[in-house]
This record gives sequence, C-alpha cells and structure tokens, in this order.
Amino acid sequence: MLIRMPRRGLILHTRTHWLLLGLALLCSLVLFMYLLECAPQTDGNASLPGVVGENYGKEYYQALLQEQEEHYQTRATSLKRQIAQLKQELQEMSEKMRSLQERKNIGANGIGYQGNKEQAPSDLLEFLHSQIDKAEVSIGAKLPSEYGVIPFESFTLMKVFQLEMGLTRHPEEKPVRKDKRDELVEVIEAGLEVINNPDEDDEQEDEEGPLGEKLIFNENDFIEGYYRTERDKGTQYELFFKKAELMEYRHVTLFRPFGPLMKVKSEMIDITRSIINIIVPLAERTEAFVQFMQNFRDVCIHQDKKIHLTVVYFGKEGLSKVKSILESVTSESDFHNYTLVSLNEEFNRGRGLNVGARTWDKGEVLMFFCDVDIYFSAEFLNSCRLNAEPGKKVFYPVVFSLYNPAIVYANQEVPPPVEQQLVHKKDSGFWRDFGFGMTCQYRSDFLTIGGFDMEVKGWGGEDVHLYRKYLHGDLIVIRTPVPGLFHLWHEKRCADELTPEQYRMCIQSKAMNEASHSHLGMLVFREEIETHLHKQAYRTNSEAVG
Repeated sequence: MLIRMPRRGLILHTRTHWLLLGLALLCSLVLFMYLLECAPQTDGNASLPGVVGENYGKEYYQALLQEQEEHYQTRATSLKRQIAQLKQELQEMSEKMRSLQERKNIGANGIGYQGNKEQAPSDLLEFLHSQIDKAEVSIGAKLPSEYGVIPFESFTLMKVFQLEMGLTRHPEEKPVRKDKRDELVEVIEAGLEVINNPDEDDEQEDEEGPLGEKLIFNENDFIEGYYRTERDKGTQYELFFKKAELMEYRHVTLFRPFGPLMKVKSEMIDITRSIINIIVPLAERTEAFVQFMQNFRDVCIHQDKKIHLTVVYFGKEGLSKVKSILESVTSESDFHNYTLVSLNEEFNRGRGLNVGARTWDKGEVLMFFCDVDIYFSAEFLNSCRLNAEPGKKVFYPVVFSLYNPAIVYANQEVPPPVEQQLVHKKDSGFWRDFGFGMTCQYRSDFLTIGGFDMEVKGWGGEDVHLYRKYLHGDLIVIRTPVPGLFHLWHEKRCADELTPEQYRMCIQSKAMNEASHSHLGMLVFREEIETHLHKQAYRTNSEAVG
C-alpha cells in the first residue's frame, strides 16, 4: 500500500504535465491564427485600388472598408468563443485533478473500524489514542465537586433512559432522531464484532454451543449499555451482552474519539457468585418496611437468591414489629441470610450505613446502600454487580422518583397498586439526579475512603459528602439512570433542627417530589378551571332548554 501510493502520484503528476503542455500549445496555435487573420494582404499579383487606368468612387472604398471590418469582427467573435471554451475545459480538468488528489489523500490517511497502523499515519493514531488516555475511561479523574462528573445515559435495543430532558425529551423514550438511532445500532454492531471476532489480546475464551459449534452473539443478546460524551475528547460506550443459556456476561468498552470506534477492552464477567449485602438504616416507618420486604421477598429471595440483608434499626419503638416482619418473611421462604442490628440512639443514616458495613465479618462483599422507600428489580441487582469493581469503580445509579399518587391518579377512585405505578413518564415521576443515597460499592473501597462523616447531621448531607470523596479520588464513578430502581413517594417532614442549607435542600426535594409541572399547574388553577366548567355546563343547559 505504501509502495503503490507514490507511483500513483508520479503517474498523476506526469499526466498533469502533458495536459498543461498541450493546452499551452493549443492556445499558442489559436493566437497565431488570430494574428494571421488580422495581418494585411501582401499578395504581389493583386491589383491595388486606385491604380492608373481604373476610376473608383468614394462609395467603393467605404463599402470595402465596411466589409473588411465586418469580416474581422466575425473572426474575432469566433476566436473569443473558442478561447472561452478552452478556459471551461481547462477548469473542468483542474477540478478532476483536484478530485483525484483528494481521493489519493483519503486512501493514504483514512482508517476504518478495523484500521491499523499501516493504514494511517502514526501521528493520527497517536492523537486518537491520546484522546482515550485523556478521557476518564481507564482511571478516575479528580473532580472539584459533584457538578463536575459527566453522567452516563443508559439504553437498551428499543429505549434510551436519559437525564437531560428539557421540554421535548422524556425520561424514557425511543431514539426518534435518525442520528441517535444509527449511532446506537452502530455501537451494538461494533460490540458484537469484538465479541464474535476477538483479538489475541482479548481476555475471553471461545465458547461452543450445545452441538460443538462456535457460539455467535447477536443483537438479541444485548442486555444494556451506557454512554457519555466528554465534548473535547469523545464518546465512551459500556456494553453488556448475555446468552440466555449462559451465566456469564460479556462486557465491551468502546470509545469514539470523534473518529472511528476504538476497542478499549473486552472481558468476561462472572457474577454467579457475587453476593450483595443490602444495608437498610431504619427508624419507625414499619408500614413502609412491610412494603419493602414484599419487594425483597419477590426479587431477592425468589429470583436473585444471592442476597444478604442487613437492617440497622434506631430506637426501641417499632423494633419488635420489625423483628416480627423479618421472622414472618424468612419463615415463609426459608431465608436466613439477614442481620438485624439495634442501636438505641437518634436516627442518623450515615451512622447506620457505617455500622451495617462494619457488621459484615466475612471478608470482601459488594454493598448496596438502600432506603426503606426504594423499589428495585432483579435486573438492577445485576447492574449493581456489573458496574462496581473493587479498587476500580463505584456505582451511583440515578433513581426514578415517583410523584404523589393521590395527585397523579386523582381521576381514579384509588391509586393503582405500586407495581402498576412503576412507569417512566413525565407526569409519573422524574430522575432524581440530585440524590446520591443509593449506591453500590465494595466494602474495601468504602472502608479505605473512610466511610461516612459522622459529623454530618440530619438530612442528605452525608450522602453528598461520601460522593465527593469518591470524586476526589482515583476510582471511576459510574453515574447513570437505571430503569429498575424507583423511589416511592412518601410524606416528607423537614425538621427545625436542620441547618439553613439542609433545610433548603429538604424543601426543594419535598416540592419536586409532589407532582409534575402540569399537575401542579392544574392544582394552582383549580378554581379557574372549575369556574370555566361551570360556565360551560350552564351554557349547555341553556341551549338545551331553548
């Protein structure tokens, strides 16, 4: 390839040289003909007007001059037309030469997804790889605050779950724009290409099907993916694939450095033996705990079966009720992987999670910090396992927070069951992107970073403080909305003991949790709406009587 390119350039240069030489000769010939036609007659045998013996009048000479002038004008017009035609042909040839030169450059410099160092200049490849090195792909970046993190957005084959909604986007939607559809299709196809045709350096082994044939993955094996764009570097894609009959997941990381996709890694993830210790701090709220345990029984005991539950209870009131609920659920399902820790002190969420993490004495374990008003699915538990890695990554999913069902379903006699309220719509809830309480992280990382700050009191502050500590460290923070994690609405009370900043955050959360803009608007203008409906009914009745 590199040997042929100079030959093509030499041939193209030779053709250009001869073409220009030919055009120059042609222009010279035309100019010579023009001068020849304009030159005066020098034929010695021709008799000149006015010779003695011949008598010509003045009109004769005027007619002769006019005839000669018309002849020269006609010839000049013809030559101008030929020159213009030659200029046009020369311009067309120049454009063809420019197009050939551009094609030659593209052939020398362009690289595709399978491009290698022999197909592109080394400086271009070095630049593309430097974009990957500068991006937060392999190592976490130290960030000044929680506002500096670039969140992921998640997607499946049919839907995209996105944070930045604006006025036209929805928390869950099909990718309507063609460029977004094409982008996600291309990414999934590239991931399948990496899995089905692995390189020698990939950390995966060829697997065989039940009949000994090579195992081929297709788009139906795509489980979920995440993507985010660092606008000055490129777009990162995290893809997860799984065959229904296999236990292992295939994980592919791709990066688009504003150019071709470049494989970062391809690995096999075995989560079959990954136990999750779900830690729930609790004080009173026994009715909410009953609902939580129903979800826990359906998802963790009957489906996942690799869960340990740690409940840290504050105070004495309601403790016996919580014990009774745990014993009832565990006796029905023959489940005994739980720990109940009782603390006779005032509720402090950070304190409860710290105690729950340190109560575990069986070595390394993946922890999910959870609240009693959280509803999660079995798919979310697998996402928790896939996105947390000891010494490498912590997972901070964005919860979808449901609005007050009494407002959302005001046109119904009673709200539907909780399971039917779990939908991603603008009027049903919102992505709780200001909340950092739900997180999956390994116990060793939590203890290394120092856990929660016990000096933080009251609502919300301890979560943000822990989140910031991870942002200031070297671990990668995976921040993305997930479809299988919901915050159920409940009445909020902002205590007087909170600091002004905490109280402001609490009131903001309370307002945002109540209803969507449209539903709140209906409440604000309820009196006006009722007046309008009354007038409409009166007008209709009057017309009917008349």
